Amino acid sequence: QVQLVESGGGLVQAGGSLRLSCAASGRTFSSYGMGWFRQAPGKEREFVAGIRRIVGSTAYADSIKGRFTISRDNAKNTLYLQMNSLKPEDTAVYYCAAGSSFTNIDYWGQGTQVTVSS
Repeated sequence: QVQLVESGGGLVQAGGSLRLSCAASGRTFSSYGMGWFRQAPGKEREFVAGIRRIVGSTAYADSIKGRFTISRDNAKNTLYLQMNSLKPEDTAVYYCAAGSSFTNIDYWGQGTQVTVSS
């Protein structure tokens, strides 16, 4: 069982930056593939970025490639999402997720709101 708690969301102007964090419980954090997903109002939840158990192996959605960076600190049981050059269309609730891989999710966080104003 893994519990995930996101933080770092907020209101930012277009072009600004935010860093999301996801604190995970348990001592097996490094054994999970981790990911960030987001859901905008009226839209389905979508994949944003993922990082495999082997640190350094990452994947990104085309819409955020080059602007967002996912990373993990296994010693701190924490997942990060650095978001730069934010756009109004990045406005959404962002969810941290864990599973056997970031394409096979077993656990979800409660979400953190990111709002980008134009």
